[in-house]
Amino acid sequence: HAGPERDARPAPLDTAAAPWRTPSQAAANGRANHPSRGTTMSRTGERVAPATATMQPWSLTMNRVLEHAARWHGTRELVSRRLDGGLDRTTWSQVHDRARRFSGALRAAGIGVADRVATLAMNSARHVEAWYGIMGIGAVCHTLNPRLFEADLEYIVNHAQDRWLVADPVFAPLVAKLLPKCPTVERVVFLCDGAGLPAAPVGAHAYETLIAGHSTDVRWGEFDELTPSGLCYTSGTTGHPKGVLYTHRSNYLHMLMLLQKDCFGFASQDVVLQVVPMFHANAWGLPFAAAAAGAKLVMPGPKLDGQSVYELLEGEQVNCSAAVPTVWQVLLDFLDSKKLRLTTLKRVLIGGSACPEGLIRAFRDQHGVDVIHAWGMTEMSPLGTTATLNQQAAALDPEAQMPYKLSQGRVPFGVDMQITDDDGRVLPHDGRQPGRLKVRGANVVARYFRGTGDGEAREVVDADGWFDTGDVATIDAEGYMRITDRAKDLIKSGGE
Repeated sequence: HAGPERDARPAPLDTAAAPWRTPSQAAANGRANHPSRGTTMSRTGERVAPATATMQPWSLTMNRVLEHAARWHGTRELVSRRLDGGLDRTTWSQVHDRARRFSGALRAAGIGVADRVATLAMNSARHVEAWYGIMGIGAVCHTLNPRLFEADLEYIVNHAQDRWLVADPVFAPLVAKLLPKCPTVERVVFLCDGAGLPAAPVGAHAYETLIAGHSTDVRWGEFDELTPSGLCYTSGTTGHPKGVLYTHRSNYLHMLMLLQKDCFGFASQDVVLQVVPMFHANAWGLPFAAAAAGAKLVMPGPKLDGQSVYELLEGEQVNCSAAVPTVWQVLLDFLDSKKLRLTTLKRVLIGGSACPEGLIRAFRDQHGVDVIHAWGMTEMSPLGTTATLNQQAAALDPEAQMPYKLSQGRVPFGVDMQITDDDGRVLPHDGRQPGRLKVRGANVVARYFRGTGDGEAREVVDADGWFDTGDVATIDAEGYMRITDRAKDLIKSGGE
């Protein structure tokens, strides 16, 4: 990209205020708080040397996820629908090799730890490769939402100080408009081969040509697990969008949370249709969870009409999927009009907005599909709760179960939650008294990336680590949370 004069590199991250700690800070914190380090106090008040730790210091970095998928589930497929309707097929092993080649291209251009690389693309195997290729060397994968206004995208790219922009060719006109206003972007790469390279902007690179010039011999990992890995901006605010910077550790732990049976519970025999866009709230963590489980991953690209989704579900024998309610309503309308039935789909995760009762009933009664209602926020990586049935609710008849399935659900291990009054007093879990919904955990934001640009404080948690979601909710005695309202003095901050 031959743009206006600029510094060779964007300004470094403000590590003093960034939502991760340096290795030295992490070590200092670990010595202070971890029982296997430093000295501990005995019951009599004497300082004693602790037992020496015996476990390996195996950093929780995202490259390990794809390395596992390639080594142990290497032949499992990823299927992507192209813009022309055709299907591309690859495997986790091939995705791993090509992601490493992309890492080599990034390294050769001087992209390193904590540098931001933006993606502006739909769901595809190439996009998955780019994600892992960026994160594998410690750079930050910054997903851009093409549905945002051009002015918002301009602000986000400049606020993040993105150095590269990786995009689908279909977004070439948008990229051409953004580039003159985004001086930190040094290079544009389109996810295509040389024949598909758009004429504009001039100087862009074809992804296939780029990775062909690099080998798989590139070092991954070997950085602290608190290194940033991903960046998403909230889109529902009254001011400027706010950046949420995920670390390798937070994404890794969120992925493990998704694999709990009360969440997604993927297994190696599953076939997952990832309808939720990769530019939306970390794609709900699906590209990570599917790789970790060794599941087959199917991606619909831009074609979300009822017929296209139905063809993928049946043709690829999909048994689980995740999307917003509107996608599923379009599918159900198509199935009704054609008098078709789903034969392999068993469960769907629905988030993004409240799930209509009619949707749950239609999937259950007409197709034998279990609907799992979920809630979360960009600030939570994003999963917060899932409306799966506990022992008591599972023992009820289907009609009596409906209020539980319509709730926002219960927290999985990894998320803590409470409701308080306006003065911060904790309220009971009686299912009746509403309060301000607050969350904390390893996957919950502590502060926004580089501030907000609106004069707001970076810290967004209280002294005990609670993040106020801006929602008003009740929690019943069995842990089911139900959102009832928005706090009037809080702006919407990326709720899913």
